[in-house]
Amino acid sequence: MTPEQKYQASQALDGLSLGKQSSYVCEYDASLLQGVPRSLNREDLGLTCDSLPFAGEDVWNLYELSWLNQKGKPVVAMGEIRVPITSVNLIESKSFKLYLNSFNQSRFDNLEEVSAILSRDLTLCAQAPVKVSLYDLKNAPSQFGMLSGDCIDELDITVEHYQPHQALLTNMTEQAWVSETLHSHLLKSNCLVTEQPDWGSIMIRYQGPLIKREALLRYIVSFRQHNEFHEQCVERIFMDLLTHCQPKELTVYARYTRRGGLDINPYRSNVAGKAANVRLQRQ
Repeated sequence: MTPEQKYQASQALDGLSLGKQSSYVCEYDASLLQGVPRSLNREDLGLTCDSLPFAGEDVWNLYELSWLNQKGKPVVAMGEIRVPITSVNLIESKSFKLYLNSFNQSRFDNLEEVSAILSRDLTLCAQAPVKVSLYDLKNAPSQFGMLSGDCIDELDITVEHYQPHQALLTNMTEQAWVSETLHSHLLKSNCLVTEQPDWGSIMIRYQGPLIKREALLRYIVSFRQHNEFHEQCVERIFMDLLTHCQPKELTVYARYTRRGGLDINPYRSNVAGKAANVRLQRQ
């Protein structure tokens, strides 16, 4: 990242509520939402919004959503939010939590009204259409799922790097052409601003030269002390795999554990399709 890019990133992040003491507002306030330009890390990865090598979305799950009906009685619900990766901004998570909390003492007619408000406000924040699905608890999805493919976590490896290290993937493919799906629960990174830990599971589906599993696991673990937002980590992983392993088809899908009643699950792929929102045990 050039000095000018670093300055622009610093300016964009300085205005966020993240990392600062915040008052919890309990009356609806759309102004609490804050966006982070996706260009901040994409410039570092050599990406522009009009030439992305992947499609995808950011899937958020809402577990702590409540408001009052017109008689003052609390209503609780769960929800799913899908933000397109073509949006100008990603949605900053702390501001999202503060925004959702502002519904707590506000009165609305019904679930449909709340859904419409969420869709409007999130779309304005992201600067792209955001899909919102809300559920009352009796209709909310609740079944635990599992990531598809082989888990590589039992491999006996020695780890020396805890910052992303592209060289771990260099010359780590074989001539055999395969189509396989692998996953790991050892993904951990830290928040870009607060450095609080973000725990996740990751699925990698690819078609191309065989990737050595030990090398892939070392690479995943190398994010352990890395500071970056969830969405940025997944895009970095996608680009490193695409560059160094050269698969024809590639999908990277991370499922992060929740904070403040929210979990976020970035999905990036150069294959047609969309993310299956399957809640894992740690979620």
